[in-house]
Amino acid sequence: MAVTILSLRVDRHISNALKTVEYLSKHPQVETVNHPALETHPDNALYQKYFPNGAGSIFTFEIKGGAEDARAYIDRLELFSLLANVADSKSLVIHPASTTHSQLSASELLEQGIKPNTVRLSIGTEHIDDIIGDLEQAFGAV
Repeated sequence: MAVTILSLRVDRHISNALKTVEYLSKHPQVETVNHPALETHPDNALYQKYFPNGAGSIFTFEIKGGAEDARAYIDRLELFSLLANVADSKSLVIHPASTTHSQLSASELLEQGIKPNTVRLSIGTEHIDDIIGDLEQAFGAV
């Protein structure tokens, strides 16, 4: 029974993440989405080979603007919880440059692919319309 429930949860994580990646990759207030499912991602061929059914509900994107814009966007999210955890049932968000990776220098952050406007999402199992709706309402307030 537990394996079945976990399988359903993982399927929902993947489905929600892929739909969220698609939404964000087309949004005019987003510079870049970093997820290997995107054809433009340097690891897309490996992703397609090893994860034909999808994988990864944790990814980053860069919002247009700087660190303050990223933090303000995060603050406007209502469904997402501001937590450093990952792969939770609920959707999570964090600003890695000022939290989980704050001990790194500016050059070390860039080496890790973290810019001042980077936002990390861990997509949960909520209904996808609620996830997208929350992301959209936070953009609308910009």
